[in-house]
Amino acid sequence: MRTIGVVVNPVAGMGGRVGLKGTDGKVEEARERGAEPRAPDRAVDALRSLAERADASGGPEVRLLTYGGEMGEREAREAGFDPEVVGRPERDGETTAADTREAVRRFAAEDVDLILFVGGDGTAVDVTQTLDEAGAEIPVLGVPAGVKVYSAVFAVTPAAAGRVAADFDRTEDREVNDIDEDAYREGEVRAELRGVAAVPVAEDLQSSKQVGGGTVESLAAGAADDIRSDEGATYVLGPGSTVGAIEDELGFEGSPLGVDVWRDGEVLVADATEDEILANLGDRNVVVVSPIGGQGFVFGRGNDQISPAVIRRSAVEVVASKPKLDGIGVLRVDTGDDEVDESLRGWRKVRVGRFERRMMKVI
Repeated sequence: MRTIGVVVNPVAGMGGRVGLKGTDGKVEEARERGAEPRAPDRAVDALRSLAERADASGGPEVRLLTYGGEMGEREAREAGFDPEVVGRPERDGETTAADTREAVRRFAAEDVDLILFVGGDGTAVDVTQTLDEAGAEIPVLGVPAGVKVYSAVFAVTPAAAGRVAADFDRTEDREVNDIDEDAYREGEVRAELRGVAAVPVAEDLQSSKQVGGGTVESLAAGAADDIRSDEGATYVLGPGSTVGAIEDELGFEGSPLGVDVWRDGEVLVADATEDEILANLGDRNVVVVSPIGGQGFVFGRGNDQISPAVIRRSAVEVVASKPKLDGIGVLRVDTGDDEVDESLRGWRKVRVGRFERRMMKVI
C-alpha cells in the first residue's frame, strides 16, 4: 500500500495567460481580467495518470489522502479515486497558503509516503517549509501549474508526475527556488534558493532553471554589487581566485593567498593577520570564502587568519563555481573550535552565479 497526500493550489497559474507573470497577491486582478483556473485540470490529469500507472504496473495499491473541495478532493473524485479527506479550507470557495500548510501538516501526521502538490514555486516553498517545521522527512513531487516553475521538485508534465508517483522507489535531494514576482513583472529575475526537498528519482523531472549564467564572472559581478550596496558592513575577503574575481570587480587587486578587509569602497587592511582583522571589524561583518577545490574545506585550510573569533562576529558567505561544487560533493570545516564548527554545519546556500545559489551540506 502506497499512501499519497494530494494538495492543490487551485489559483496557481491564473495570472499567466492574462499577462500578470504570476498570481502571488494578484488573484483578484487575475479574475477581473478573466483568468480561469488551470491547476484543477492539471491535478486531474496527474491523478488519472497515477491511477492508470498503478493499475497497469501491478505495483502497490494507492491510498489517497486529500484536502477538501478544490484543494484535492474534487479533482481526486473526478479522476476516479475515493479519497480520504483530512481537512477543509477555512473558507468555502477561498483558499490561502495557510490552508496548504495545514494540509501538509495533516499529511505529515498520517505519515504519508509522498506529498503530491499542484502549483508553482510558491506552493513548493509552502510544502517544503512546513515539512521542515514539522521535522517530517517525507518526499514531495510537484505537478507544474504555476506561471513560474524554477524549482527542481517538479515533474515535466502532469502525466509524468502521476507516473513517477506510482513507480518511484528511491529519492534524492533537490532544490526549491522562488523568485520575486514584483521584480519579475518589471523584467528582472531575482531567484532565491528557499530549501531542499527529498524528491523521487526519475527521468521525467525538470532541472532547476539556471539564473545568471552560473559562471565565476557572473558570480563575481553579483557578489560585488551586493557588497557595494551594503553600506557600513565590513567584508573579510578570503584567499583564492574566486574571491579574487570579486575583488577585481570591486576595483582592487587582492591578496591571492591572503585575507583582505574592505568597507565602503576602501581596503582597510591587505593580507591581514587575525589581530588586524579583529581590530577592523565593525558592528556588521561578513566573511566571504570559497572552498578548496577537490577538498571542500571552507575554513581550516589556507585561511587560518579567519579564526573562530572572527567567525563568531561575522556572517559567512560561501561562493564557488558550479564545477568546483560538482567535484566536491560536500563542504568541510576544521577551525579547531568544536563549537564554531558545529555552528557552521548543516545546509548552507552557496552563491554560484549572479543570482543563483545552490544548497550544499557542511560536514
